[in-house]
Amino acid sequence: MKFELQYKDTKTNARAGLITTDHGVIETPIFMPVGTQGSVKAVHMTELKEDIKAQIILGNTYHLYLRPGLEILKQAGGLHKFNSWNGPILTDSGGFQVFSLAENRKLHEEGAEFRSHIDGSKHLFTPEKVMDIERTIGADIIMAFDECCPGDADYNYAKESLGLTERWLDRCFNRFNSTDPMYGYNQSLFPIVQGCVYPDLRIRAAENVASKGADGNAIGGLAVGEPTEKMYEMIEVVNDILPKDKPRYLMGVGTPVNLLEAIERGVDMFDCIMPTRNGRNGQLFTKYGTMNMRNQKWENDFSPLDTEGTSYVDSLYSKAYVRHLFKTNELLGLQIASIHNLAFYLWLVGEARKHIIAGDFSIWKSGMITQLSNRL
Repeated sequence: MKFELQYKDTKTNARAGLITTDHGVIETPIFMPVGTQGSVKAVHMTELKEDIKAQIILGNTYHLYLRPGLEILKQAGGLHKFNSWNGPILTDSGGFQVFSLAENRKLHEEGAEFRSHIDGSKHLFTPEKVMDIERTIGADIIMAFDECCPGDADYNYAKESLGLTERWLDRCFNRFNSTDPMYGYNQSLFPIVQGCVYPDLRIRAAENVASKGADGNAIGGLAVGEPTEKMYEMIEVVNDILPKDKPRYLMGVGTPVNLLEAIERGVDMFDCIMPTRNGRNGQLFTKYGTMNMRNQKWENDFSPLDTEGTSYVDSLYSKAYVRHLFKTNELLGLQIASIHNLAFYLWLVGEARKHIIAGDFSIWKSGMITQLSNRL
């Protein structure tokens, strides 16, 4: 994997770059739709590629390990062949999912013991095992196995947790460097900066991660309950240290406003379930604010869903029709909302890139933030 830093904004830390993988090129800043179980919920691969204009999607190690399982993925020739997505893929390590199991997991030096949320069966994820699983899944970018510390953890817990994450990271790199990709194309391992909301821990973690010389680096453990301002502060602290010539990936973030604030602070890559999950609950994001499609105000509004939207669904369907679909629990409503929101997120980061290149990012961004915060 190669990263070319093409443009830097003169007034902020925003950047535009190009990531080249064996499955294609990614223009940054970029948003990556989340395909946890090998599918972006309610969206076809053709829609992702041709309409939403996704350039890279996510898969999740924890979920794919449980279902369909490694044997099926191996027989298929990896996740790209299995799900018919021929562009770049990134897999999360499953650390966040194991963290989410709370009552059903035990952490120790060796790894994380957990019970499957499907059938209660017992499993052990070690750094070595996770690297092997991610080799089998075959994503272009794979994440290190870490402990995702809760946003409200006290200092001592956060410090211990970071120590464990750092020891696991060494084991991840040892295993990754001693194994080969399974399907004939290259994979890149990204380490993850943890440290909760404590600047000294984040600095220590960022310095350790930077020392690994990886193809790219991630910032994890944010948007897990800490105040938004704390999140922005931690991004600034970490990005001061992470290498400028490598892409920076902010995991699991966020709202359209969060994306623009993080881009301003030098983040290049994002993923979040928000556009699809919120979409399935009737919340649509637009450049003028958010719409709740269950609201009565749309009942007889026959204007296009979004006159300035970039997806075919925006001009094809009316607000009244989409409201009707949500009120009657029709599956098509979930599809339309998911496609619209993903297309909007990809449009937003694409516009950010254009304005970074044009040199007027900060002016454009402040106007967009005001608009995006509206409730329509």
